[in-house]
Amino acid sequence: MIGRVRVLLVEDDEPIAESLRRGLGRYGFEVDWVRTGAEALAADPGGLVLLDLGLPDTDGLDVCRELRARGEVPIIVISARADETDRVVGLELGADDYVSKPFGVREVVARIRAVLRRVKAAPAQSSISEYAGGRLVIDRRSRRVRLDGAEISLSPKEYDLLVFLAEEPGAALTREQIMEAVWDTNWFGPTKTLDVHIGALRRKLGDAVTVETVRGVGFRMVIS
Repeated sequence: MIGRVRVLLVEDDEPIAESLRRGLGRYGFEVDWVRTGAEALAADPGGLVLLDLGLPDTDGLDVCRELRARGEVPIIVISARADETDRVVGLELGADDYVSKPFGVREVVARIRAVLRRVKAAPAQSSISEYAGGRLVIDRRSRRVRLDGAEISLSPKEYDLLVFLAEEPGAALTREQIMEAVWDTNWFGPTKTLDVHIGALRRKLGDAVTVETVRGVGFRMVIS
């Protein structure tokens, strides 16, 4: 059971914001509402952020990027932008989910609960594992990754995906196995998100680790 969670709602449309505040309140969430990106970055993000992209002072994607750089608070984008490109960019910047307007409160609540379950279920490993002959070091206690001695920045989902693939180097893992382990069985977002995160890992890891596409199956990590 997920306890009472405080949500930071970043939305400049007052009717939408008020509807979400009332609706989320009925489901036991505490909601702090701000209207601008500047207010969002100055506020305590609480336990989860609902972030609109169409803000009056800045693009919500920039707010998403900054929030992710500061920490691992779960972020769900809520936006009228239904284009796949915006979804992909939002997820690549570190958003945990993306909900297109119009939406119902029950859908938002379901998305929030799914994201919070994934965060709560994230494995708390205490060991340090090395891959690629020591070039890549994953410190599971601090959730930090170093490549050739330099720390690389990964979003929470990129990190979880890397850890899952690294547990069985050389094994072909199905898309379903990966989605269930890194996201969960109740994932509501587009399956395209897996490809987005794989692409991000490939760019960031370079030739230290190769993530191969296994046609019709999924992906396989290969040590270079």
